[in-house]
Amino acid sequence: QVQLVESGGGLAQPGGSLRLSCAASGSIFSIYVMGWYRQAPGKQREWVASRTSGGSTNYADSVKGRFTFSRDNAMSTVTLQMNSLKPEDTAVYYCRVGGPQGWYNYWGQGTQVTVSA
Repeated sequence: QVQLVESGGGLAQPGGSLRLSCAASGSIFSIYVMGWYRQAPGKQREWVASRTSGGSTNYADSVKGRFTFSRDNAMSTVTLQMNSLKPEDTAVYYCRVGGPQGWYNYWGQGTQVTVSA
């Protein structure tokens, strides 16, 4: 079992920045990959970015160059620095973790990000 707690969401203006954090606890020894997903109103949850324990980081095209994913070496805390925010970034952001075989079905409570003038 892994518990995930996201924090750091809020309201930002277009072009602004927010920083999200996710703290993992429990069976963190089993974590191979950590990532962020988001779900906008009326849309399916989508993958945003992820990073493996080996340091391989990938981003969705929609956020590439604007979002930066970082983690501590213990793979227990990750952050998502979001710059140059756009209204279409408005969503509930969720942290997710997985093992070598794929994503686990653990989700945090999510944190709301709203980008609006």
